[in-house]
Amino acid sequence: MVKENPVTGESIFVEKRNHCVIYPASGSMVAESVERRNKNWFVQTKIPSDLIVEIRDQSFHLHKLSVVSRSGYLNRLVFERNGNNYTRVQIDTIPGGAKIFELVVKFCYGLKIKATASNVAPLYCAAHFLEMNDELHQGNLISKAEAFLSYIFLSSWKDTFRILKGCESVSSWSKDLHIVKRCAEAISWKACSETGVSSIGDNEVIVNVTADDTTKLVKLCGNWFFNDFSSLRIDHFIEVISLIKKRKIKPELVGSCIAHWTKKWISQITVSQEKSKDQELSIQLQRVTTECLIRVLPAEEDSVSSNFLLHLYKIGLIMNINPKLKDQLKTRIALMMEKCSAKDLLVRNSTTLFDVDIVVQVVEAYVSLASNNPKSRMCVVGRLVNDYLTLIARDENVVARSFDSLVNALPKEARFCNDNLYRSIDMYLKEHPDLTEEERGSICRKMEYHKLSQEAQIHALKNGTLPDNIRTQFILLEQVNMMRLLTSDGSSYQRTKSQTIMKVSSGLRKSWMNSSQMEMKAIKQELEMLKAQVGELQQRRMELQQRTKKVVFC
Repeated sequence: MVKENPVTGESIFVEKRNHCVIYPASGSMVAESVERRNKNWFVQTKIPSDLIVEIRDQSFHLHKLSVVSRSGYLNRLVFERNGNNYTRVQIDTIPGGAKIFELVVKFCYGLKIKATASNVAPLYCAAHFLEMNDELHQGNLISKAEAFLSYIFLSSWKDTFRILKGCESVSSWSKDLHIVKRCAEAISWKACSETGVSSIGDNEVIVNVTADDTTKLVKLCGNWFFNDFSSLRIDHFIEVISLIKKRKIKPELVGSCIAHWTKKWISQITVSQEKSKDQELSIQLQRVTTECLIRVLPAEEDSVSSNFLLHLYKIGLIMNINPKLKDQLKTRIALMMEKCSAKDLLVRNSTTLFDVDIVVQVVEAYVSLASNNPKSRMCVVGRLVNDYLTLIARDENVVARSFDSLVNALPKEARFCNDNLYRSIDMYLKEHPDLTEEERGSICRKMEYHKLSQEAQIHALKNGTLPDNIRTQFILLEQVNMMRLLTSDGSSYQRTKSQTIMKVSSGLRKSWMNSSQMEMKAIKQELEMLKAQVGELQQRRMELQQRTKKVVFC
């Protein structure tokens, strides 16, 4: 594509989708080429140079007439030193540095320059810095770079991301000149466009993204949407996401995009024990990044998964983010607990897949909220926690303190049945045989015998893994239950006794009396056996207490 200015004869020729060759009109001096020798650039002309422009440790040997006719900034610097025939100026702050200034020099000397999506942002910023506007020369560099920028915004999805990448080296200038904002607007418009098929790259096609069909978008286009967004720096990503949220696109898609970006970012985080100056700056940047991600999350329910929020919360704890944001995120996760599955709570730790302490904090936050909400379904979260405990019980890296904290994080009324809790505790105690008696007892203290099924009660009474005091308690409770059963109104024992009295008084057969006596004898034998077991366990408990006292006094 060729755009030509009929007045000056200047033109912009787009060779490819992301390349542009700018042909400036003939200036006051045309050079054959610009050559580099070590850290010096020389313009090949028949006239000796009378101006040196220094950018840090690199020098450009130029001619005043060619440069000042295009740049208002250099014009002022040169004429401030008008008394000198040979002028030297220093401009270290030019956007893009010496690499971009080389393109500027070529433009000033009538040589064609190759602008790309990667360098057009720094080139545009440098042109503004040097004040290369059309008031000095018709078809100056600002208007040329602007034309190419506008073309890319309208024609190429991929190249818009390349422009944003190029803005990273000239951040303040690109924001002040609204390049970042224009890129973000172009990306958000194309991502949310309800028009037909439009070009997004050299060999790619964007399918309609509508509010009613965003799920189909992911299926049709794979992950192109997320992969392109994940290449953005955090400030550019936030700018794009903020604009997309204002348009008609499903919150679930926005949330998934944020999760995808975060997953890639997390893989690049390294936390070192040594707190060097560079490490502190890195942590500060990561803290700001985490806070920005939390603030930009869609507010809609179910727009992001609980597992993603747990990982984000973990990063926030590591980075010591703003306490208000941290509590806000924890509360949001707590409100999602009733809809979670046990696998949603799995968060990777440094030594294990299970960061239990994170889950404990969220469960405690849920209990605090649920206590003031009569509509809360505490029993649902009780089953969730029991299922999660079963998942983590066999992990040898889960410490007793964390397991105990999670078992006891819920009130007793949150569990109608303790079978799953008993199963997870039994698995954990068998996998961690080196626990102290105190640790084992603390883990088991929330387990209630009357909330166990008959099968679980029988297993618990015979389970040598349980602490002695818990087994003693269970046996005593079983004995009490049996006594209540035997002595309660309507029990078989009472019925047998009444029937026997009636039958004796009426002179009925003696066989009924014998049967009743045999039944009573069997029951008494069972009670004597239980009493013996209880006595034995109590004796062992007293011995353990005496040993403990001896150890303390020693």
